[in-house]
Amino acid sequence: MFIPKLYRSEDHDLMREIIRDNAFALLISSVEKIRATHSMMMLNEDNPENVYVETHISRANPQAKTLKDGDEVLCDFLGAHTYISSSWYDHINVSTWNYEAVQVYGKVQLMSNSELYQHLEKLTSKYENFQKCPVMVKDMGREFVEKEMKGAFGLKIIPTEIFIKQKLSQNRKDHDYQNIISELENSDENGRKIAEKMKLIKK
Repeated sequence: MFIPKLYRSEDHDLMREIIRDNAFALLISSVEKIRATHSMMMLNEDNPENVYVETHISRANPQAKTLKDGDEVLCDFLGAHTYISSSWYDHINVSTWNYEAVQVYGKVQLMSNSELYQHLEKLTSKYENFQKCPVMVKDMGREFVEKEMKGAFGLKIIPTEIFIKQKLSQNRKDHDYQNIISELENSDENGRKIAEKMKLIKK
């Protein structure tokens, strides 16, 4: 990911937030050919010395049929993003897009059956906890879950490089910056999120 210095972040709390809130991300590989799969991802921080991304895809997916231990992949997370109109500036310029993103490059480690089971437990718990009548993995019965697991390909991605980008009009003078915030506060949900982020980095 190309990141001009002005937009580069080293804030790993921001990285965690972007991954947590935008977990349906792209798993990209280039074994034999370039492939990309949208999949649910989680950041595993059980061991602070060995933080990694975990996910699973269908075993029928061609990507699952080619990936093996040690292969390099890219996990691409897009956070809040919104259009920035040039009409919001006090001068002629071009329109642009404000956004937050994280890219994690890493090496694949294939999950064991027990690791995949634990992964599915955590993933299900994360999203079922908010349902009216949550159905956890334990409620399904181990035999049923293990049967369904035969169709899942679980993998851990051990990071080799992490890039965090926060492009929030940092290159604009204060008058334009505040006007962008005002316009975004009256736009859609993503626009309002970006407005709040812009307020925070100017504090």
